[in-house]
Amino acid sequence: MNTIPNAPRRLPDVASDAAAMARPLDWVGMANIALPLRVATAGGDPGDAIQVAASVDVSVNLLDADARGIHMSRLYLELQTAFASETVTPAGLRRVLQTLVETQAGLSSAARLVLRYEQMLLRPALASDNAGWKRYPVEIDATLVDGHLKVSLRFSVEYSSTCPASAALSRQLNADRFAEDFADARPLSSAIHEWLSSERGLAATPHAQRSRADVRVELRPAFDELPLTALIDALETVLATPVQTAVKREDEQAFARLNAANLMFCEDAARRVAAALSADPRIERFDAEVAHFESLHAHDAVARVTGRGASA
Repeated sequence: MNTIPNAPRRLPDVASDAAAMARPLDWVGMANIALPLRVATAGGDPGDAIQVAASVDVSVNLLDADARGIHMSRLYLELQTAFASETVTPAGLRRVLQTLVETQAGLSSAARLVLRYEQMLLRPALASDNAGWKRYPVEIDATLVDGHLKVSLRFSVEYSSTCPASAALSRQLNADRFAEDFADARPLSSAIHEWLSSERGLAATPHAQRSRADVRVELRPAFDELPLTALIDALETVLATPVQTAVKREDEQAFARLNAANLMFCEDAARRVAAALSADPRIERFDAEVAHFESLHAHDAVARVTGRGASA
């Protein structure tokens, strides 16, 4: 028998077989693909972008009810170079999503990408000259359906919260102890007792409970940027007590003063978050949940708020 050396073999392709129980599918693809991404730094300059390790979900719709499956390997191979040399932006996401649709040769009209990574930001100390890195979990969810792009951001900000009720009860005990210890001192002004019981009577509080704001924002299509750092900065400013990195004694004292000046129930924190997000014209709508991981209870105190951004 004559054979042709190194002749390419024809491999079976069962994906081209007709589908049983034929029907279109909303999304088909892959989850948790390892991928490097180039993301903007705190300054937002594309030239200063850094590379991060990401976990990526990719999917397309399947329009043809009789088609058994999509061209999944084409999606994977396209993603390998999609973000290698370009910072992630809404415009870049649109181009990649459109290319993913085109790889399916008419089987699909929509594509979706979910990119998960940790944003690293260098944060200065409150009082000393030190600084340290903080990481923020981020998720970018981008869909292109019939040419319409929708991009949303998810991220979390951690902060400290001191319970206003606990602070008031503590001030009352301090005032009562003062009156008890100085009962023999005359005259003992009632004004001192009242001052100790007031908010002015507690200039600082020990750091209390770690808390977290989990935020999802849907961006307006008019803005060709991912304002992640700006949104994180806005929330940390309005919450006023973000968790710290490098801390010396002067920084810890400054943090104690900030906690006393920003006593918060979870309801207070949720309103602060909503105020910052509703003032941003880049946001179409938002959904935020704050959780205070209480040191008094074994359960958490949570509040959720939704709303829309400011008119552009």
